[in-house]
Amino acid sequence: MMSAITSANQGNNVILIEKQNMLGKKLLITGKGRCNITNNIPIEDFIKNIPGNGKFMYSAFAKYNNRDIIKFLNDNGLKTKVERGDRVFPCSNKSKDVLEVFIKEIKKLNIKVMLNCRVTKILTIEKRVSGVEISRNGNTEQLSADKIIIATGGKSYPLTGSTGDGYEMAKKLGHSITKIRPSLVPMECSNKDTKYNISSLDMSRQMQGLSLKNVKITVLDLEKQKNIYTDFGEMIFTHFGVSGPIILSTSAILVRYKEVERLFNNNKIKLVIDLKPALKDEQLDLRLQRDFLQNKNKLFKNGLDNLLPQKMINTIIQISNIDGNRPINTITKEERKRLGYILKNFEFSIKGFRSIDEAIITSGGINIKEINPNTMESKLIKGLYFAGEIIDVDAYTGGFNLQIAYSTGYTAGIS
Repeated sequence: MMSAITSANQGNNVILIEKQNMLGKKLLITGKGRCNITNNIPIEDFIKNIPGNGKFMYSAFAKYNNRDIIKFLNDNGLKTKVERGDRVFPCSNKSKDVLEVFIKEIKKLNIKVMLNCRVTKILTIEKRVSGVEISRNGNTEQLSADKIIIATGGKSYPLTGSTGDGYEMAKKLGHSITKIRPSLVPMECSNKDTKYNISSLDMSRQMQGLSLKNVKITVLDLEKQKNIYTDFGEMIFTHFGVSGPIILSTSAILVRYKEVERLFNNNKIKLVIDLKPALKDEQLDLRLQRDFLQNKNKLFKNGLDNLLPQKMINTIIQISNIDGNRPINTITKEERKRLGYILKNFEFSIKGFRSIDEAIITSGGINIKEINPNTMESKLIKGLYFAGEIIDVDAYTGGFNLQIAYSTGYTAGIS
């Protein structure tokens, strides 16, 4: 949509071909249906939030940035607001309001929109685009074009239309596609680890639905004894493992980590949760001593309410090896220290990512070496351009991936 609008504003005759029955299905589900439009941090800091080939974006961000998209929406009557983590949302909290601005602009510019229409082939003459072959209502026809922008998305959320068609079109024209993998995706816990007397998977199932706020996580490669990633924020336990904002960001790092699949298979990727990141070890021990003194006549299982969410207490007791039916005043200093250690180092083995169908975005795509970053034009085929998630560029959660879509879309459109 951004490509079509920008190109039409250049005075071009533009046709927008969409295989779904409406425009912007993917946009509607972003930000849990509220549309996390972009991020409000300075544009120069965006690259740090794009672990997948961020430097490729310098030129596109210089042409169209987060201020530009906010201005575009504001000028068209959509008010925006900034929330936690500098995320930008429409004041209405409705993604359909963002979509309506795009559709209104498309109508205003007389862009021809062809819905329920599938591109089956890109036509070329001597390494230059000449048109497309399309299929709709069972009929095949050809449309001529001297410029074509492929903006078909990645392979995540296939119900919205991103089923990987664009990769196949580009491949047939000689482009190479880097490995397609899920990113910003929940992760599965192992049922084979032996750290505690219960598997990571069983722990996550016991705590299923429990959301933790303000926790610190560290992801470790046990083989290299290396800290891969640290983050602070919110996460949630599920029937298969872990999810939530900081887990999704972890997946964006792990998907590019060398030999991650082998490490998953060998139980060598550990997630360590610090449940009390604001307290140092000594401070936490003093807190435990105070709590234990206040509850000295209670049973251990009934004396942790002020310390932990209800849904977590049984699991923590189970892995602490302290009998829950013992009075708190019989707990030894060594046992108390052990409990403190668990609260700062609650460990889970991660065995892999959920499927690409559950991923927010796709990691991988058209090799950036084959695209001119100044114009988004193919280096192999004249008149062929790329925009959005089909390119091998991906970012953390927080509005960064949508900004990549606008900026590459604008760059392709203006070129």
